[in-house]
Amino acid sequence: MKKPRVCVIRFDGTNCDREAAHAFNQVGAHAEIVHINSLRHHYNPVFGQSRLSASPVDILRLGDYHILAIPGGFSKGDYVNAGVIASQELKQYLGDEISKFIDDGKLIIGICNGFQILVKAGLLPMFDGQKEQTVTLTYNDSQRFECRWTRLKAAEGNSCVWTNGISTIELPVAHGEGKFYAAPDTLRRLFDNGQVVYQYVDQDGNPAKEVPDNPNGSLEAIAGICDPTGRIFGLMPHPERYNTPLNHPLASLQRILERSYVDKDNPAIAERLRLAGSLPKEGAGLQILKNGVDYAAQHLM
Repeated sequence: MKKPRVCVIRFDGTNCDREAAHAFNQVGAHAEIVHINSLRHHYNPVFGQSRLSASPVDILRLGDYHILAIPGGFSKGDYVNAGVIASQELKQYLGDEISKFIDDGKLIIGICNGFQILVKAGLLPMFDGQKEQTVTLTYNDSQRFECRWTRLKAAEGNSCVWTNGISTIELPVAHGEGKFYAAPDTLRRLFDNGQVVYQYVDQDGNPAKEVPDNPNGSLEAIAGICDPTGRIFGLMPHPERYNTPLNHPLASLQRILERSYVDKDNPAIAERLRLAGSLPKEGAGLQILKNGVDYAAQHLM
C-alpha cells in the first residue's frame, strides 16, 4: 500500500528535519529530507542550463509529494530576522511550484522556524489567496530564548484539517522570535475567518497573556494559524517533539498517578491529577501529523 509522500525541506541551519521526518514516518507517511537546492531545477537564462547538473533519474520535484513540511531550526542562521532569507529562497526558487502545490489541494505545515518562513513568504494567512506578508513573528517579550512546555487550546470555529478533533494539547516551544503580531483589523479577520487554530492558555484554559503560559507575548495568545482552506498550517510549538509519551516532562508523575493504589479521591491528589493530566498511549503531538497524513491518503492519492 502506497504511503503519502512528505517533503521535509531543509535549509542551511535547519536542525529539526530528522525529528519531523521520524514523526511523519511514525504515523504512516513516507518522509524524505530534501535540501532546497535539490528542488532547484529552473532554467538559467545566463548559462542556458539547469542550475543543477543532476540526471533526470536524480531530479526531485515538489509536485511528486503530497505534503510539504518546513521544520524548525535556524535557517540561514536567522540573520536579518528569523526565516526571512529562507522565505525569499522559497519564493525565488520554488514560487511557481508552491503555487501549483497549493492549487492541487496539497498540504503544507510549518513548525517554529517553518511558521516564521510561511508568514514571511506570504503563504499565511493568505487572505483572499494573496501571497503577501500581513502578519509576523518577532522577538519574545522576555528578550530571550524560551524553551518550555505550553498548553494549547483550539480556537472556536477554526477550519484547520491538521488539528481536527484535537481541542487541547500540550507541546514544547523553543524559539527566540515567536511573538505573533498583527494589526488589530488583521487579528479580527483571522478570528472571523476561523484561521486562528491554537492559542496559548493557562491552567484553567483561558487565553494566556504573560510568561510562562504565553511564552513569547503573542497578541491574543496566538500560537498557530492556517490559511482559509485549512490545509496550510503554521505553529510555533513542536508536535514532532512529542512523539512518545515519555517526551512529556510529567510522564513519570502521570505513570505513578495511574496506579491502582493511589487515592484519587484525596483533594490534593485530585488537583495534582488535574494539573499533570493523563499519560497518553502515544506522543500526543503525533495526532496533528497523523491528521495531515490521513487527509492526504484520503484526498490526494
